Amino acid sequence: MNAISQEGTLEGESRNQRFTPGPLSVVVPAYNEHQTITQVVDRLLKLEVVGEVIVVDDGSAEATRQALTQLSTDGRVRVLHHHQNRGKGAALRSGFAASTGQVVAVQDADFEYRPEDLPSIIQPILSGEADVVYGSRELGSRYHGSPWLRKAANRSLTWLSNRMTGLNLSDMETGCKAFSREVVDTLTIEEDRFGVEPELTAKVAAMGCRVTEKPISYLPRSYQEGKKIGVRDGLRAVWCIALYSRRRSARRAPAYGELTGQDEQTPSHLRMNGFSVRQIFSIRIGRTRWR
Repeated sequence: MNAISQEGTLEGESRNQRFTPGPLSVVVPAYNEHQTITQVVDRLLKLEVVGEVIVVDDGSAEATRQALTQLSTDGRVRVLHHHQNRGKGAALRSGFAASTGQVVAVQDADFEYRPEDLPSIIQPILSGEADVVYGSRELGSRYHGSPWLRKAANRSLTWLSNRMTGLNLSDMETGCKAFSREVVDTLTIEEDRFGVEPELTAKVAAMGCRVTEKPISYLPRSYQEGKKIGVRDGLRAVWCIALYSRRRSARRAPAYGELTGQDEQTPSHLRMNGFSVRQIFSIRIGRTRWR
């Protein structure tokens, strides 16, 4: 599959070249990660479940581009380039469109998340028990070492997301997520930056997907080490939770089958529930109502 998106261009393959789909496609967004990107890819390739690794260079500086040229010549590795930095959401949009696997997972280009956790993450999808799996840093007390303010912010956003979507997640903001092929083919990513995390969560909830969590290891890094998410992204996350969350409305949303061209036999757990996306919302906290 060579047609990806208007945002990404594929480097190092001819138009007639084909990739054999594997059970797992791993999308790796990368922005100025020259110190770790090659090691991350090498560790991913050692996993038997990995059918392809799609690295999306999101307008990185020359050092990262040079590192990408040194990646393994393994045919499972593909590199997409954005000519300018667009954000994690834009990188996932290009990577998801280029993926071919039965399951699509996200792996950050640093080592905050261990690639070796992916086989357990995708198992519920391969076994037919779930459509979406989140790797949770909260489960099993694996969130040690992260600054308390960052943990408090993530927990607050998760709480708000659960209130708006009806899910019961422990870690909505996790960067380790996996989706079935059917879900990926239905999703449309609109957010360009880190707002993609609450956007994806709201949309899979609205689709009625079976969402579960698995514990993962987590090694937080500092801003000096390359951490990119900031206060502005946290504020945007609140807006995205409201904007994309499932809302009751008399106006019926398109059913899953209508969006994908599938017939009435589409599994009920993948059909869209009635909802609308509203930019003006209200949440009730105690006796105070915010609009």
